[in-house]
Amino acid sequence: MDEGFFSPRYVLPFSTGKLPHIFCDVLVLGAGAAGLRAAAAASCCGEVIVAAKDPHPESNTANAQGGVASVLDKSDSFERHVDDTMAAGAGLCHEDVVREIIKEGPAEIRLLESWGLRLDREDGRISLTREGGHSRRRVAHAGGDETGRKISETMISHVGKLKGVSLMDGWFAVDVLTDPDGGGVLGVLMLRGGDPVVIRTRSVVVASGGLGRVFRETSNPKSATGDGIAMAGRAGARLRDLEFTQFHPTSLYLPGAPRFLISEAVRGEGAVLRDASGLRFMPAFHDKAELAPRDIVSRSIVSQMKKTESTCVFLDMTGMKGLDPKRRFPMIAAELAKYNIDISRDLVPVRPAAHYLIGGIECDLDGRTAVRGLFACGEAASTGLHGANRLGSNSLLEALVTGRRAGESAGKHSASSKRKGNGVQIESDLGGRGAEDLNVEDVENSVRALMWRNVGIERTGAGLVEAVEKIAFWSGYVFPTVLRDRRALELKNMLALARLIARNALRREETRGVHFRMDFPAPDDRRWKKHNYCDPLAGS
Repeated sequence: MDEGFFSPRYVLPFSTGKLPHIFCDVLVLGAGAAGLRAAAAASCCGEVIVAAKDPHPESNTANAQGGVASVLDKSDSFERHVDDTMAAGAGLCHEDVVREIIKEGPAEIRLLESWGLRLDREDGRISLTREGGHSRRRVAHAGGDETGRKISETMISHVGKLKGVSLMDGWFAVDVLTDPDGGGVLGVLMLRGGDPVVIRTRSVVVASGGLGRVFRETSNPKSATGDGIAMAGRAGARLRDLEFTQFHPTSLYLPGAPRFLISEAVRGEGAVLRDASGLRFMPAFHDKAELAPRDIVSRSIVSQMKKTESTCVFLDMTGMKGLDPKRRFPMIAAELAKYNIDISRDLVPVRPAAHYLIGGIECDLDGRTAVRGLFACGEAASTGLHGANRLGSNSLLEALVTGRRAGESAGKHSASSKRKGNGVQIESDLGGRGAEDLNVEDVENSVRALMWRNVGIERTGAGLVEAVEKIAFWSGYVFPTVLRDRRALELKNMLALARLIARNALRREETRGVHFRMDFPAPDDRRWKKHNYCDPLAGS
């Protein structure tokens, strides 16, 4: 990339001088379900640090409402779950990965229950709901629609008590440090407040989540700026399929309100979508109506909004038979009540928002990347589970299984590796001008608006070319600056990843899964039934 951000020299953007060092056996970046599960798995192999840039409950895990998909009922089967996942993935799932993750799901859920998680039950059995793309009711939930938060709280409580595991808030990871002689990971350069610190380790697990904040409309928390993915790319890991961003069909759409996610489980329990005239429109787009895969529902909403010249559609929860929506979805009910919306009586204005990154850091099922000692799991990873479109509630399943596997692998790698370079002090030699004249907020808002407009649900070649060119122009004056604070460093990560997303989307001249090209509206299996790689160090 000509802006130079994906360069090994970037790892040290501070004034010359010796930096303080901390040592551990395994460093986990991210404190969502994947990171915490990795930490628990690695804890038997030595000292583990879990570093999060925000307080631990602030993650996509904590915000997850619907639940975790797994085969927990005798009427279901692994084969059905595999078939549903493969169908949603539009030809790009790795069947062996899909089968293994689905097979290991029930054991992970039983483990969480042993840690204290209380899943919702009916007559003593785990209560299950259905979401789009699923052929059976297989989504387990807790606290109605508070599944993610309950899981997060349970895992933090358990992992925080484990011997040798340290949970650290307010630590921003800047870059992975690697051995120049090809020996793999040496550690990570961190910011604690505004002070640089090196955490020295031989095993790093990237569990930092996705990059939804690259888009103006997103359900993700402010922390989802893709830092871990960008760092892995700079360290030499392979990134792939970044054009596959899943847009959740139903986020709250009110002026001035955050784009609060309204779970797909709501539609699984009988809620329907209506346009501005009150018409239920989804049956005209797909035989599964509101329970069609997410990419279809999102595009159908956009189409109906255009047809009716409206800025949103409406979610109707008033006709759920035999179900009290306020009791089943207490968190949603409480949040919408802040805006004087009664879900048992009122229609809810919604529209799609960027929600989940399908692609990410290429790794195997055990989290191993192309860089020795660097592992990935959860949303930041690309294992082959999701293909071109994620099946609803497979994300928490993925986080638990791949988190455990990556943690075990990282722990074993650390135990079998000798610490190298412990006496080497990291110093900076990066020049450049200061950032005093750079309006970080303005550039960030411009990037997010451009990505939503040109690289959102509907894409064209002309719009993607414009996005690549504008991001390159902005990068030309942002990247030479020496930026020492978290927000500015996040902006650099967002710019770098936004350009890679746009480039990948431009190169994939077809429609597949969540990637919709208006100028190439059909899939092209001959040319594009494959992964779309970008090599940051070589310029994509």
